[in-house]
Amino acid sequence: MYIKPETLRLDRYLSAQLGISRNDAKELIKKRQVTVNGEIAKLYDMKIVTGSDIVSVNGNEINYRKYVYIMLNKPAGTVCAVKDELSPTVLELIPQELRRKGLFPAGRLDKDTEGFVFITDDGELAHKMLSPRSHVDKIYYAELDREADESYIERFEEGMTIDGDEKCLPAKIELLPDRKKVYITLHEGKYHQVKRMIHALGNEVVYLKRVQIGGLPLDETLPLGSCREIMHKEIEKIYTK
Repeated sequence: MYIKPETLRLDRYLSAQLGISRNDAKELIKKRQVTVNGEIAKLYDMKIVTGSDIVSVNGNEINYRKYVYIMLNKPAGTVCAVKDELSPTVLELIPQELRRKGLFPAGRLDKDTEGFVFITDDGELAHKMLSPRSHVDKIYYAELDREADESYIERFEEGMTIDGDEKCLPAKIELLPDRKKVYITLHEGKYHQVKRMIHALGNEVVYLKRVQIGGLPLDETLPLGSCREIMHKEIEKIYTK
């Protein structure tokens, strides 16, 4: 994916890439810990051309990323929020080297649901991904209280009505050999949607995990509570059926 070069002030560049304040960035420059193209930087406002100039802090090169995209394997008990007074948030699980100002979870999972949460600071991409017009699928693995039967398939495909009057888009349910285990594909993200759809069929969800967004599956090697950066080439998979 081609990234158009930008011209930024050095202190702004450091602040954005390191997730620190402008004052902290200026302090690094003041202490002569920053080099640009091998030369010690002296001016806070010197201009940096991204993709061309090489900026290092204490000898470590700072690779420019306009936006960060993160795949998190959310554990139960955490909430998809930037801040919460009562519960730990998914942002608290992001390691320091990936933290930046403006990070937020693009879409939500229930507190007791596990799995793939997409975290970014790219508001435009998040808006596109979450828009119903984009039809980005979300795939869930669910374990049910009682066995599912073939009637579930037709009910999902025809578009269910839940809680009396709330209409859902047509969806897909795949029954596994153990009929208490299913895969569910949604094209939208209503509040507690999977649980409410299963409840409308006279059953209950006892375990739920999001395993894929669009064409991008959750990394199976990623332990619960861990995350990794999503590469630009992987971003395109989100819009792949």
